[in-house]
Amino acid sequence: METLLKLTEQVSAFVWGLPMMILLLGTHLFMTFRLKFPQRKIWTAIKMSVQKDDKANGDVSQFGALATSLAATIGTGNIIGVATAVSLGGPGAVLWCWMTGVFGIATKYSEGLLAIKYRTKTQDGRMLGGPMYALQNGMNMKWLAVLFCVFAAVASFGIGNTVQANAISENLALVMDGQMSPEHTKMVTGFLLAALVGFVIIGGVKSIARWCATLVPMMALLYILGCIYILCVNHSYLGEAISLILSEAFSMKAAGGGTAGTMVMLAARYGIARGLFSNESGMGSAPIVAAAAQTKNPVRQALVSSTGTFWDTVVICAITGLVIVSSIIANPEISQEDGGMLTKKAFGMIPYAGTPILTFGIITFAFSTILGWSYYGERCMEYLAGKRSIVFYRIVYILLVYAGSTMSLALVWNLADIMNALMTLPNLVSLLLLSGVIAKETQHYLWEKNLDEESEK
Repeated sequence: METLLKLTEQVSAFVWGLPMMILLLGTHLFMTFRLKFPQRKIWTAIKMSVQKDDKANGDVSQFGALATSLAATIGTGNIIGVATAVSLGGPGAVLWCWMTGVFGIATKYSEGLLAIKYRTKTQDGRMLGGPMYALQNGMNMKWLAVLFCVFAAVASFGIGNTVQANAISENLALVMDGQMSPEHTKMVTGFLLAALVGFVIIGGVKSIARWCATLVPMMALLYILGCIYILCVNHSYLGEAISLILSEAFSMKAAGGGTAGTMVMLAARYGIARGLFSNESGMGSAPIVAAAAQTKNPVRQALVSSTGTFWDTVVICAITGLVIVSSIIANPEISQEDGGMLTKKAFGMIPYAGTPILTFGIITFAFSTILGWSYYGERCMEYLAGKRSIVFYRIVYILLVYAGSTMSLALVWNLADIMNALMTLPNLVSLLLLSGVIAKETQHYLWEKNLDEESEK
């Protein structure tokens, strides 16, 4: 087991290494410039995300689709991921993480556009789409579509299920320490969590979207309010925190006795890596649910989808980074070396409510991720084995929620990371090779026509 664990760690480090970061960030930059900076329309996109195209084709509202993708995207990476980025890459990592989100908006936009452009309607009236349909219908590369679905389905059991369930049970075990044994707490948590997940996903995408549309705004708002409180407490240190983030993001000073330029390289490496992993732009997961949205043209839903990266990284990760860096400056007892505990120590500054708010955030973020990824996995299994496979998939998914709550998951984490990287590659192929189609649709709907007028036709 130790040998297998070390092997998967090495493979995970390789697939998420410098080449993958260059490929993902390069795609973000390429799509940004080719599409003439669709980020300029972010406020229009936010407005559209709460509007309805009731008469348009689709299974759920645009907001329902967005909430489901946000549920799968906003997770413990927003809390723990930013903390580890600061710990390993220094305060400058916050800026690189934020910049990754800004440019990643264009990639998330492009994924959403292809999802609507190449989606198909089933005999029972459901809308199916995502990278597999873009690869099959747009490029006639079904073999690559199959690979994407295999990787995504396996990833759904890991990063979308067991590791999230484990995060919930571990946090509740700490909360219940002294009242119930950790093993007992994890078993009870696993049973209740599996039952709740089963109750939600049995209703399909409409049930998942309905729950996510309720849960996501509430959990994000409470977490952000907690962050704002800490920033108010640290207000006299905010200027220094922002200055430190900016200076260390581009500092050419040696870090830890290394060569000149190591500090900026470390900040960029960990900031970009955590940003890419947090918002999932380019991974190909979000467009699977975007394809189910009620929308009259591909660009409308593309814009709505792009707000997912905006909220996840440009807002939540940035606020978390400011909270951590300002707290380090304000409190000598908080050290950059504390790693994943940085966020917990920062929230400890809120009297009485700090730890409960953070615990609630971790639990709801993880639970919503389980719901969102269940839909991704279902659609991939349906593509691979037909509609009948959905029941089997749901049963396995629910059982693994319980298993993930009660077991050690170091190996599963590594395998999930590998699958995420492998599913990213086919998706990037579709984005880059179909970039001409994306540019043409964008030019027509976004820059030549009034989207609001177009939606009324």
